[in-house]
Amino acid sequence: MPIICQFFGIVIRMYYDDHNPPHFHAYYGDEQAIFSIETLELMEGSLSRRAKVMVVEWALEHRHELLADWALAVKHMPLNKIEPLE
Repeated sequence: MPIICQFFGIVIRMYYDDHNPPHFHAYYGDEQAIFSIETLELMEGSLSRRAKVMVVEWALEHRHELLADWALAVKHMPLNKIEPLE
């Protein structure tokens, strides 16, 4: 599963052939969560409050890039890296 971004110990990944709705996976230590790209809602899993806030802030800034990567993943094409949260 390709890593599309890493920041502050958080790893953002996206799977090929994953189910709808469009989403991404966030990992922080032993925690993992799935977020909707369109609504930025937590769909599954859990992250610490601090990590969740950072992931949502990052995703809000990069929603269009996340949707573009989702479209690439559906076509089994290489995903683009996305700039980290600073």
